[in-house]
Amino acid sequence: MEFRRINALPPYVFATIDTLKMDARRAGEDVIDLGFGNPDIPSPEVAVDKLCDAARNPRNHRYSASRGIPKLRLAIADLYRRRFGVELDPDTQACTSIGAKEGFSHLMWTVLGPGDAALVPSPSYPIHIWGPVLAGADVRHVRLGPDQDFLANLMLSWEESWPRPRVIVLSFPHNPTTTTVDLAFMTRMVEFAREHDVLLVHDFAYADLGFDGYDPPSILQVPGATDVAVELYTLTKSFSMAGWRMGFLLGNEEVVAALARLKSYLDYGTFQPIQIASIVAMNEAPDYPVEVNHIYRSRRDALIDGLARVGWAIDRPRGTMFVWAPIPEPYEEMGSLEFAKMLVREAKVAVSPGVGFGPGGEGYVRFALVENEQRIGQAVRGIRKALTKLG
Repeated sequence: MEFRRINALPPYVFATIDTLKMDARRAGEDVIDLGFGNPDIPSPEVAVDKLCDAARNPRNHRYSASRGIPKLRLAIADLYRRRFGVELDPDTQACTSIGAKEGFSHLMWTVLGPGDAALVPSPSYPIHIWGPVLAGADVRHVRLGPDQDFLANLMLSWEESWPRPRVIVLSFPHNPTTTTVDLAFMTRMVEFAREHDVLLVHDFAYADLGFDGYDPPSILQVPGATDVAVELYTLTKSFSMAGWRMGFLLGNEEVVAALARLKSYLDYGTFQPIQIASIVAMNEAPDYPVEVNHIYRSRRDALIDGLARVGWAIDRPRGTMFVWAPIPEPYEEMGSLEFAKMLVREAKVAVSPGVGFGPGGEGYVRFALVENEQRIGQAVRGIRKALTKLG
């Protein structure tokens, strides 16, 4: 049988590493998983307590609202006012999603179709590439990375694309490359979008994970940005609520309304006790993202400093919960997948091969900072034993 949409999807290379990891663990080996970006930090206790209370109320067991209950939309608008100085109308400029991944995917359905095109950073978080593809659109890859001028690449890609792209996908701080931008960059993107009548979609998953004095900007901080842009914000990383699946689409009223209309046909929203607990998280634990930030920064330093002692020098990222590491020169010819497989077998450490993030990812692996500093130290010791060519 032919399966229409999924036939375009390539083999999921991360599954190869996951299989090796699970086989090793079944054999009794202790493999440290720094591959899957699955936050291990507990969610705010006040949110957990509220979830339990709300779940005991039978009134919350019924269908909820796909666009989010009013107080939840008000809470995210209040958060944006406090955090970014951005004024949003919770009734027209905010819609909840079942995590940013679901929100992004269905947003692509509303704004793209066969014959359309999207500009997407490359490498990129896989759904940023495949969300437009699943909507039937073509993807134009825009190189992004340590040695790339992304803005210049984007302008060139625009000029060379036909038909002209309807959507530009952005996500800063960036997964997997950890690239960061400032508000001046966002301002330039808004100006470009106005000039060329294109929609900007900014996935702001790592909004609160900026280090060493860097404060990630929201694209909605740019005056007039809501005319041409929407932003996805999530509680996944900032509040360490990954499994709760609570995200938001914010910004342009027409686009927000379009997603809300589509979702009214697809779902009845997140379980209402989760929505209620999310309100409490944002209103009563507003400083929790700062605590989370400190933990990831400390883990980043433990990994970067440890690998430097091994002889694997990596730039210190200013954002995200990841480290984007070029494969050491003596191992470059292996390619990212074989190098990652070797780390599982010989170092007992799982990482994500860069090739899994699309064109431009080859030559790198991604570490996720999802283990404590002691486990990271153990991972570094395993890597030291495995990378014998580094001396």
